[in-house]
Order: sequence, then structure tokens, then C-alpha cells
Amino acid sequence: MAKPLDGIKVVELGTLIAGPFCTRILGEFGAEVIKIEAPGEGDPLRSWRKLYQGTSLWWYVQGRNKQSVAINLKHPEGAAIVRKLVREADILVENFRPGVLEKLGLGWEVLSEENPGLVMVRLSGFGQSGPYKQQAGFGAVGEAMGGLRYTTGFPDRPPVRTGISIGDSIAALWAAIGALMALRHREVNGGQGQVVDVALYEAVFAMMESLVPEFDVLGFVRERSGNVMPGITPSSTHTTRDGKHLIIGANGDAIFRRFMLAIGRADLADDPQLASNAGRDLRAAEIYALIDAWVAGHDAEQVLKLLAEAQVPSSPLYSVADMFRDPQFLARGMLETAHLPDGKEFKLPGIVPKLSATPGATEWLGPRLGEHTEAVLAGIGYAADEIDRLCAEGAVARVIGKSST
Repeated sequence: MAKPLDGIKVVELGTLIAGPFCTRILGEFGAEVIKIEAPGEGDPLRSWRKLYQGTSLWWYVQGRNKQSVAINLKHPEGAAIVRKLVREADILVENFRPGVLEKLGLGWEVLSEENPGLVMVRLSGFGQSGPYKQQAGFGAVGEAMGGLRYTTGFPDRPPVRTGISIGDSIAALWAAIGALMALRHREVNGGQGQVVDVALYEAVFAMMESLVPEFDVLGFVRERSGNVMPGITPSSTHTTRDGKHLIIGANGDAIFRRFMLAIGRADLADDPQLASNAGRDLRAAEIYALIDAWVAGHDAEQVLKLLAEAQVPSSPLYSVADMFRDPQFLARGMLETAHLPDGKEFKLPGIVPKLSATPGATEWLGPRLGEHTEAVLAGIGYAADEIDRLCAEGAVARVIGKSST
């Protein structure tokens, strides 16, 4: 079946999370992704978190649908190969610190001369300009500087992080959006490429809702509010009699009224002060206390059944084990089945978003390091003896490790 990015060629010069996640999205929807990795160890993500037979299980997901080409960028002929690949590419994605590619002879000025239509997506901690541009900036730093960490946690405790590398993932999404917008511009405005500059801290900052105008106009600094959605009442986490944690979002006016009627509080359902969010927020402590008490008096199954009947948004807090047995996850194909190199069956996350006519797909899992070096180089004109010489001289490397399916 056709995919929306069929015919788009992407060169990835990225490691770990933000850059590779951006290209993973593009590859899931049909782009040909050529991932350039350093000979030897390749992308450090290959050995991050939980390993199976020496390879990260995360890698099989993050590297899916990509071709791995092992090239030494510090070798003059390695850099020359990248320039040759770029001539035929639509997008180049990189997440080096600003200035590194320029030192390798692979900066924008050079690559845009090779290919004027190139879209160059650059992800870094602080962007390609400004006084901080040379500083190291992982996703955690972006989350801190972008405002997310400051507002996350309980007010009487130090800030906490979310359980995933959310800053990198948000930056990857902005990068993919930027790449597609630049491709659209190229298509309708004369074929010229451009640079898409994504700073991790800005990617997080862009998600911070009304943070800026509230401070500028009212001097209001949003602080940590625990499980409560600040300024929107009621929306929080509550604990049931049997020790389960549930989210209840009854912050819509009509929803709040249905909720109160469902739990036998017609007096609050009909209270004119509570008919709007502004009034409810003034009495947030009272409302949350009564919801806490009601939920604590019932088992989770009872609470969820009653709220579903009243059409009040609610959900348990899912662990991954809950996801594996949830009918909604299963019905929408969010747990795909694949096989590891030794044939072991395993699950990986399904593709998002769902396109009705041109859906994305997993064609293959994260490849072996250098698995596609020979094929890709042959495809741009290198003869077999030239590839042998480049391998011998350390400019490129061939496949290492076991294959995946």
C-alpha cells in the first residue's frame, strides 16, 4: 500500500533520541531513511536500557525502517560519501552540537551547494544561534529550561521529571513537523530548501500553555500543583478503596453536574456558584476533598462503572501490563507483533497517527550496524573494489552482529 512519504529520501546524522525519533516517524510513513552511524559502536541507543542478547530492545523500535550505513565522518572519504548521499536526499536530520558538522565539512553552506533543494533539520539543546548555542543540552536540560520540570511535582517537594525522555520526544515531533512544512514550501515555492532549527528548550517551552501571558499580564508564576490540573476544577488523581489510582476529569460544566448527580450530591449539581469553572476553582479544596472521600469509599470497578454510565471522563493509571490486556489498545493495533533475530516473538508499539488511506507500517526492525553499507554505497556509484578499499582504510564498515526481522 502506498505511504504518504514514498519517494522521500532522508539522511540521518543523529544519535540517541531526538534526531533518530524524528527520522523514525518519517520512515514509518514511507520515507527512505539512511542512518549514518560511527563504525564500531554505532548509535549509543543500541546498548541503552534493557538488552536482549546484547542489543537494546528500544533500538529495534527506534531504528525500524532505517538502513544502517557505518561511516567514519572524521575520515575525508567518509565525509565525501555523506556529501554524495546528500545530493540525492530531500531531508538531512542531525543533532550534533552546533559547529560540529561545519568542522567536518558538512555544514549548511556546503551541503546546500551540493543540493539546493535540501531541507536540513538541526536539533540541538539551544539552537543554532544565541549565547548558549555551544553548551551541551540534553532533553533533561530542555525540560528544565523550558519550564516543564519547574511545574511538575507537588508544591511541598522538589520538582520531579516525567518517567520518559519527554523533552527529546517533543523536539522530535516539532522537527518532523518542520521538515514536512519545509518540504511543502519547496514544492510550491520554487524548489529551494532551508534549515529547520529546533532547540530542545524551545520545543518544551512551546508546550507550556498559558505560562507566558499569565506572567506578563498578571505577574502569575505557575507553580507545582501535584496531580491537580491548575486552574481547571475538578481534574485530578484519586485513590479507591482497593488501592487503585484513577484519573477523573469532570471539569466541563455539564460533566461536573452529571458527576455530582451520579454520586448523590444534587445540592452541588444545582449550586449556581459551581456551574462554571471559575466558581469551582474558588472552591477547589472543598470539591477535591469530597471526591477523594467518595472514591475512597468504593472499589475501582464500581467507580469506573458509575462514571462511565454518567459519561464522566475517567481512567485507571495504566502500567504497561494493563496496556497489554486492554481491548482498546488491541483493537487499534497499538501492540504489533514482530520477531527478534533469534526468532523470539515480541511486541512493539504500533504506528501513530492512523491514516485511513496511506497508513504507516513497520517494514523491518532496527538493523545491524552497517547492515546496508554495501548496498547504499553501491547505489550511489561505488564499485565493490572501492567499497573494499574504504573498509580497509577505515572510512566505512560493513555489517556487524545478527540480523533482525
